[in-house]
Amino acid sequence: MMAVQLLRAGTKRVTLIERAGAAGRGLAFGAADPIHLLNVRAGNMSAWPNRPGHFAEWLGERGDAASFAARRDFGAYVEEQLAAAEAEGPGRLERVRDNAVDLVGHGGGVTVVLADGGAVEADAAVLAIGNLPPPPPGRQLAALPPGLWVADPWAGDVAAGLSDDDNVLVIGTGLTMVDVVALLEERGFKGPILALSRRGLIPQAHADGGHPEKRLDAPGTRASSLLRDIRARGEEIGWRHAVDQLRPFTQTLWKSASDAERRRFLRHLRPWWDIHRHRIAQRVSTRIQAMIDRGQLRVEAGKIASVEAQGACAAVTWRARGGDQVERIEVARIINCTGPEADLPRSPEPLLKALFERGAIRPGPIGLGIDVDDEMRVRNATGEPDPRLYAVGPITRGLLWEIVAVPDIRGQVAEVAARLAS
Repeated sequence: MMAVQLLRAGTKRVTLIERAGAAGRGLAFGAADPIHLLNVRAGNMSAWPNRPGHFAEWLGERGDAASFAARRDFGAYVEEQLAAAEAEGPGRLERVRDNAVDLVGHGGGVTVVLADGGAVEADAAVLAIGNLPPPPPGRQLAALPPGLWVADPWAGDVAAGLSDDDNVLVIGTGLTMVDVVALLEERGFKGPILALSRRGLIPQAHADGGHPEKRLDAPGTRASSLLRDIRARGEEIGWRHAVDQLRPFTQTLWKSASDAERRRFLRHLRPWWDIHRHRIAQRVSTRIQAMIDRGQLRVEAGKIASVEAQGACAAVTWRARGGDQVERIEVARIINCTGPEADLPRSPEPLLKALFERGAIRPGPIGLGIDVDDEMRVRNATGEPDPRLYAVGPITRGLLWEIVAVPDIRGQVAEVAARLAS
């Protein structure tokens, strides 16, 4: 969408570098199964800030009026927006299928170095790389043979080779766990699944109902006062509406909070924020709950104590949160559903590693993502913004926090496109 907005804003030429080949679907929509639904209602998923109902209209033209559309459909929708913008200005968009491994600024602009040895010259560049890959596993998990340990749940069929007599361990209980568990069941797997995370919390479901009334006053930035505020409002209008009313204020609240307040929020409230703010479709929630009710899915709060390969299985011991007793389970597969990495220095991405080691970029506030200024210009190691290098999307969450959903990202890319085009 960054490329689309640049083309629409009148930029003379746009080069879109995408290592996956087809542009528009990304990770969330490219690897999705037909059963995977969007976590946001179609009415809020438009790619255009000034046309919030555009995606819902697009669906309606194809005879689909679902409140929560399939993710594959949204991927097709974004692809179509790119193709339409490309057709409006033939020759202005160049698609490059490769991996960017370095980026060097110079007086006339930037040079992007590609994995195949080529290079792309430009006046400016935008990092629109989405979420960083999950954190690297511990030594014990990394030593497991392929098939036992699945580091990337989207890299292949997570159910391949499993029988109903097998046990599966899922690390993480958030949105990725929901997707993976539903996919295992869809593929016919009937064996037991243990989902383990530090707090054992799973995403809440959306509920039927209209939009909440617009909130006029912003709450305070202290985590304790914010929690009291939401609880009080939740008793009056329901917690879902109380949380949704915060959306226009969240980025401002985060930016105005001190680092100490941000860390306190991340340490104490983030797990509950995530499951209440980033909800799932009721149909998906019902499916997951049914798996829990019949005993196939077990969700626990705890942490792994040890992992050891034993033939075709892995022996795992884990300890429940707040307890001393250790449980042991033999599993045929361990699936990583911990979510994206937030710590820039730990990222394995070649481009980010090269930029970070050279001091061209630095971690964002309290170590989240990449540091940018209010215009989304990337800051170097000394804090100076680079007028030739921008960043958009989840990697800017250190500054904005709430920048992982389409309604937030579409506004951000439109603003950056307007600045670059002018």
